[in-house]
Amino acid sequence: MSTVNLQPGTLIGGVDEAGRGPLAGPVIAAAVVLRPGQKIPGVRDSKQLSAAKRAELAVRIREEAVAWSVAGADVDEIDRLNILQATMLAMQRAVEQLSIEPGYIRIDGNRAPELPGFHGIAETVVGGDRSCLAIGAASILAKTHRDLLMQELHLQFPVYGFSQHKGYPTAVHREALMRHGPCPEHRSSFRPVRMALEQKTLEQKNLAKVAAR
Repeated sequence: MSTVNLQPGTLIGGVDEAGRGPLAGPVIAAAVVLRPGQKIPGVRDSKQLSAAKRAELAVRIREEAVAWSVAGADVDEIDRLNILQATMLAMQRAVEQLSIEPGYIRIDGNRAPELPGFHGIAETVVGGDRSCLAIGAASILAKTHRDLLMQELHLQFPVYGFSQHKGYPTAVHREALMRHGPCPEHRSSFRPVRMALEQKTLEQKNLAKVAAR
């Protein structure tokens, strides 16, 4: 429970991410600003909702929130910075892109990004997507936005099945990764992707040796 004392009428923001665990695709963060006491029925942790319900609620959130934004960090940034710092960067971008600044922001998890342009109070909340409406709303926007991006990546790289697993390390994804090798949207800093890349490189070297005989 937060011990922050807020002035009456203070706008409350929530920040959450989607996509830290996958082997491919960007990490996405969303920020949602709500009025004090505002309710959006059905909003809770995106992982507890069906895809259809998330899509329905995402429309309501965008219509009813005081402000919202979605931002990300791409695969190159993930590999260069590491996934934690890339997540912090995506969160920072989401807050910076808000059209209206809240007086108070709650961030899901135990780590907060640097927010140099933010003038309010920021607080981390472990399990916030289940206990804070604004964070729950942000989790839905982040998840639905990332799922859409992965659907688009599936059209570019259909052999991996991104439309089904959204880049997460399922057995189907790992098998396709080892069979076909990584695509440009795979995170080379993640061990399963490195292993697949090493195997593909070895196979190519062996083929080159056979062809040279």
